[in-house]
Amino acid sequence: MAAHSPAHRRVPLVVATVIVLGLAGCSMGPTAPGTGHGGGEANLRLPDLSQAVVAGGVDGRVLLMVGMVISLVGLVFGLVTYLGLRRLPVHEAMREVSELIYATCRAYLAQQGRFLAILWLFTASVIFVYFAFLVGTPIGNTLVILAFSLLGMAGSFGIAWFGIRVNTFANGRTSFAALRGRPYLLHQIPLRAGMSIGTVLISLELFALLTILLVLPGHLAGACFIGFAIGESLGASALRIAGGIFTKIADIGSDLMKIAFKIKEDDARNPGVIADCTGDNAGDSVGPSADGFETYGVTSVALVTFIMLAVSPAVVGDAVESTQATLLVWLFFVSAMMILASLASYLVSSWVTWKRDAGAGEMDFERPLTRLVWTTSLVSIVVTFATSAVLIPDLGDGTAWWKLAGIMSCGTLAGALIPELVKVFTSVHSKHVHEVVKSSHSGGASLNILSGLVAGNFSGLWLGLAIVFLMAIAYLVSLTGLGELMVAPGVFAFGLVAFGFLAMGPVTIAVDSYGPVTDNAQSIYELSTIEDLPDVDADVRARYGFDPQWEHAKGLLEQNDGAGNTFKATAKPVLIGTAVVGATTMIFSIMMGLTDGMTANIDKLSLLYAPFLLGLITGGAIVHWFAGASIQAVTTGSFRAVEFIKDNIKLDGVVKASVADSRRVVEICTQYAQKGMFNIFLGVFFATLAFAFTDPFFFIGYLVSIAIIGLYQAIFMANAGGAWDNAKKIVEVDLDAKGTALHDASIVGDTVGDPYKDTSSVALNPVIKFTTLFGLLAVELGVSLRASDAHTLVLVLAGASLVAALVFMWRSFYGMRIDEPMLTREQVASGRGA
Repeated sequence: MAAHSPAHRRVPLVVATVIVLGLAGCSMGPTAPGTGHGGGEANLRLPDLSQAVVAGGVDGRVLLMVGMVISLVGLVFGLVTYLGLRRLPVHEAMREVSELIYATCRAYLAQQGRFLAILWLFTASVIFVYFAFLVGTPIGNTLVILAFSLLGMAGSFGIAWFGIRVNTFANGRTSFAALRGRPYLLHQIPLRAGMSIGTVLISLELFALLTILLVLPGHLAGACFIGFAIGESLGASALRIAGGIFTKIADIGSDLMKIAFKIKEDDARNPGVIADCTGDNAGDSVGPSADGFETYGVTSVALVTFIMLAVSPAVVGDAVESTQATLLVWLFFVSAMMILASLASYLVSSWVTWKRDAGAGEMDFERPLTRLVWTTSLVSIVVTFATSAVLIPDLGDGTAWWKLAGIMSCGTLAGALIPELVKVFTSVHSKHVHEVVKSSHSGGASLNILSGLVAGNFSGLWLGLAIVFLMAIAYLVSLTGLGELMVAPGVFAFGLVAFGFLAMGPVTIAVDSYGPVTDNAQSIYELSTIEDLPDVDADVRARYGFDPQWEHAKGLLEQNDGAGNTFKATAKPVLIGTAVVGATTMIFSIMMGLTDGMTANIDKLSLLYAPFLLGLITGGAIVHWFAGASIQAVTTGSFRAVEFIKDNIKLDGVVKASVADSRRVVEICTQYAQKGMFNIFLGVFFATLAFAFTDPFFFIGYLVSIAIIGLYQAIFMANAGGAWDNAKKIVEVDLDAKGTALHDASIVGDTVGDPYKDTSSVALNPVIKFTTLFGLLAVELGVSLRASDAHTLVLVLAGASLVAALVFMWRSFYGMRIDEPMLTREQVASGRGA
């Protein structure tokens, strides 16, 4: 089962070489280099932004340079906040654990970086063939596009690394702050860490996008946007999949020891706990950071692509370039203003929290986070309308400014409304979560699981209706005159709704990052064994000037972890909703190219066209394969982790597990995370090529299907998992029932929910976007080859890619199964099966 055997390492390199040679060879036949044919969405020429008519005549390029300055302000804020966290006091016993967690995270990320480089070869081969041979882009420009795809991947990877560094500073400091017995400090530190990550993430993304807009020539900028977005999606997909597998192997392996050995939460003698803490960062910090970075960029690229395709001479006549430039400048300057809106909202909300809770002994940790989300949403809406009124008062018939602002504000409102709906199903105050606890009391793990499934399914109904309601409002507004600016204004409205989701990006990422810090803080308290240190009370009093409140500190850490669980859950549907709504815009861009601007082949976008219908059916199959494959990797990895921990845990005569045993559990988690990610990602990669080459309208149906079915699958799994997670928290904190049968039942439910909420559901988001973006190139490659009478060649490529996809899908289960013989009656009777 070793993931790093020589044969295993050779497979991706050999396959990548075959792809490059095969695609290059077939492309050079029908479309010789330099012909310049094709290109479609990825060969868009962006307009001169100085033609933008904004703010009564201000040069659009100058305005976007101001946006770059705002991005730099956000970066400075994030970095200053990060440095402030480093200076906070922390006991060396806790700092040692934090640094051990960071060291294991760093080793994990370095390994993931090497895997990403291999996966990039697959994607880069198709990008290179597409631009160099199909479009006829000069080699120098093609290399620039490849460089931006690499930069996009590096951006996702880099912000993920920054996220774990910030969080592993904050976790130990939060744990130490708990000893003061003041809950305000426990709230403030994780939120500061989250705002540092959120503002750096959004500001860095916006700075990169503005650099492409302002520095690169218009004929190259569009292609670099696509390359950058594909690189981001590649990085986020791999890190989300691998991180989700890693964290849940570790979490399940650690949690099951509480049942097997009746030990406490985060017992320092359990060698799985360090891996669990590493996994909190690998899954709940690395994944969301990379995902958020990619989501913002891909949604922006989708809207840029739409503007360039839908604003055409047939609609606006000779004013096409000025209209395109005006919309681009408006879109990105509003993005910059949203950074300031988020920072202002954070400062105001923090001041209110300080006034209310700074001296309190008890605190509802969810309340200030909820206040921050709503404050940011409302402030962002006001800023959107104000900025639009100043920038584009004369666009269209003079009413477009408030219509565009209103449509975007539907998404911004969703960014606050969706978390409220998620809390109905996942909060420690939720009646659904209480139902899970009550079911567990009499029905054990069975009814616990069933009640969680009910919560997840009901959440799909209400969140789905909320998203549809807000999208419907946006669509109705788009019908009131935006058709004078573009083709299919309703689709543009959906894209703006997705962009509005991201308007409060720094805060959305901040409340999501709150969770891994609070989770780690609780673990660090136990792992540090600080209470057992000689003369620790006197030491803390002499060095830090306060008397530690041990029991109160543990209670506060538990309560804060419950709030972290809730707000980790709230960010997931926001990101998946953005992916689906944004993918709609990108799918339309593909449709525009296939129908020659909606003038031909419209009949093939119908259920009456069999390939389109078959594509819809196929998408559902792939979503369910993905969910099963990712959980399979968690299952097998957890089996190995549990096996090792059971054989090596020492409970007598030791205070802590050995570092060697802890590192071995981390290695097991890494091994199965990489192997699972490798099989799953290449299955997605080759399936995208196969379906894009098979029939372009089949592929459109496929994209629509994975977006819609993936949305509901992700919402269901994320919220069912959130309900199970906080049901366990209620049992442990509110009911103080650790070590009881009720606690065991809640642990079983939580271990089922772990891969639901943190592996399968969250990874669907970047997978949907990667498939759509990468498919944009693949489908154009297939169409171009067919136009050159290379039908047989396309069928061969489709068949070969399908075979490759099926191989990796087969490997995702049959290559990941638990390779142990079935138990015999004698083994079960002797207890060896326990």
